[in-house]
Amino acid sequence: MINPVRVKTLTGFFYKMKSGELIFQAFVTFASEQNTMVSISVVIITFNEERNIARCIKSVQGIADDIVVVDSFSTDRTAEICKSLGVRFIKHKFEGHIEQKNLAITHAQFPHILSLDADEALDETLQKSIAEIKKTWTHDGYYMNRLTNYCGKWIYHCGWYPDTKLRLWDSRKGKWGGVNPHDKYEMTEGDVNTRHIKGDILHYSYYSIDDHYKQVSYFTDILAKSQFEKGKRTNIVTLYMSPVVKFNRDYFLKLGILDGVSGFTISRISAYATWLKYSKLRQLQLAKNKNR
Repeated sequence: MINPVRVKTLTGFFYKMKSGELIFQAFVTFASEQNTMVSISVVIITFNEERNIARCIKSVQGIADDIVVVDSFSTDRTAEICKSLGVRFIKHKFEGHIEQKNLAITHAQFPHILSLDADEALDETLQKSIAEIKKTWTHDGYYMNRLTNYCGKWIYHCGWYPDTKLRLWDSRKGKWGGVNPHDKYEMTEGDVNTRHIKGDILHYSYYSIDDHYKQVSYFTDILAKSQFEKGKRTNIVTLYMSPVVKFNRDYFLKLGILDGVSGFTISRISAYATWLKYSKLRQLQLAKNKNR
C-alpha cells in the first residue's frame, strides 16, 4: 500500500530540486547579461547652465554608468548642482565646441558614449531604447531625433524636426568634427554601421526671443570667423539674397507656417542670422583687404 506521507515528501523534494534549477538558470542568465551588457558614459559640456543641467542629468541617471561634466568655469550654480547630483565635474578652459567635446570624451570611463548638451534631456521612449541597446549593442553608432522647445512651444516644422543627431557611439570609431559652433560627430568609416532608434532628445533651446537673438549674435561671431579662416568668402548678392531664401525655405517649404506665431518668429530670426553671418564674414574680408 502506498504511503501518502512518503509520496508527499518525495513530491516536495523534486519540486524543490526543480525550483532550485530554475533559480540557478535565472542566475546564470542574469550573470551572462551582466557580462555582455555595455557600460555607457554620458558626457556633457557646460557654461552657466544652472537653468538646465539638473533636468539633463536626471534624464540619464537610469541608463548611465558614468556621468562626466566638463565645465568652462561657470559663474552660476552649475558646479553646485552637478556635485549635488553625484556626477564627476571637471573644469577646463573653453577652446571651441568641437575641441571641448572631444576633450570631454577623454575623461569618460567607458568607450561607449552618449553625448548631450546641457539644455537637452532624454524622453522616456529614448531612455528605454538606450537601455535595450546596452543589452545588445550591435552598431558603431546610433542616431536619434531631437525635438526643440521654443519659448514653451514644441516645434515640429521650420526644418527643426526631426533634426536627427548621432549622439550614441563607440568613441574608438569616430570623433567630433564640423565647423564651430556647428559641431558634428563623424564616424571614421561613415554611416556604414549605424542605425536610428526610437525616442527624442528634448531640446530646451530658448526661454525667450531675447535669448534667441543673443545666441544668434554669439554663434554668428564664431561661424563667420571659422568660415573666414577656412577661406570662405561672400559678396553683396549672397549677403542680401541668402536671408530671403532662408526665410522662404523655413516658413513655406519646411512648413514653419504650421507652427503659428512661433514658426514665423523662428523663420524671421533664422533669416536675420543668415544675413548677420554673411555681414560679419564680409567685414572680415574688407578688413583684410584694407590691411594689405
